[in-house]
Amino acid sequence: MSDDATIHVIDDDSAVRDSLTLLLATEGFRVKTHENARDFLGFVEPCAAGCVVTDARMPEMSGIELMEMMKARNMSFPVVVITAYADVSLAVQAMKLGAFDFLEKPFDNDALLACVRLALAYEREEQFRAAETQTIQARLSTLTAREGEVLTKLLHGLPNKVIGRELGISVRTVEVHRANVMLKMNAGSLSELVRMSLAASYAEQARVKS
Repeated sequence: MSDDATIHVIDDDSAVRDSLTLLLATEGFRVKTHENARDFLGFVEPCAAGCVVTDARMPEMSGIELMEMMKARNMSFPVVVITAYADVSLAVQAMKLGAFDFLEKPFDNDALLACVRLALAYEREEQFRAAETQTIQARLSTLTAREGEVLTKLLHGLPNKVIGRELGISVRTVEVHRANVMLKMNAGSLSELVRMSLAASYAEQARVKS
C-alpha cells in the first residue's frame, strides 16, 4: 500500500462509518470518513492516492451521482459501492460508471478487505501507466516533423526503402531519422518503439473521448 493512500469511507450512517473505520484501521489502512458525498468532494484532492468506499443510497447525493461527479472532475479513485438494497440495474449503472466493485450489505469483512486491497493495487498500476504515458508523450514531443513522419511510416510496417520513396528522401536519410527516433524515444528495439507509440495513442484517444 502507498504510504499516502487513504481509504475514503462515505456513508450517512455513523454506525457503518465507525465499523468500517475500525475494520480498515485494524488492517493498517489510513481511513477518512465522510458523512456525505459533498463533504468528500470538498475535502479530497483529485490527484490524491487511495480509494473510495461509498454507500449507493444517500440523501442529497447518491453514490451513483458521486461517481458521475468524480468522472466529470477527472478523479481517478477506484470506487467500491456498498448497498443494503442491491438490484441488477443499480449494479449495472455503477459498473458502467467505472465502479471497481459492488458489495451488498451485510458483506463479509474479508471480502471487503480483499476488495480494498485489489482497488489500491489497481490504482497503483494506473498511476504507473499514467506516469509512463506522460514520459512517452514528452519524448514524442522532441521529435522533429520529419522524424514524426518516419515514425508514422514505421508504425505502418513500411521498410526503409518504401519510407524513403514515399517521403522523397534517400534510404540513408531514413536510417538516420530512424536512429534519431530510437534514441529520442529511448527504445531498445522496434517492438518497444511500437509499444510506446501505441500506449501514447490509446491515452490520447481516451482523453478525447472523456
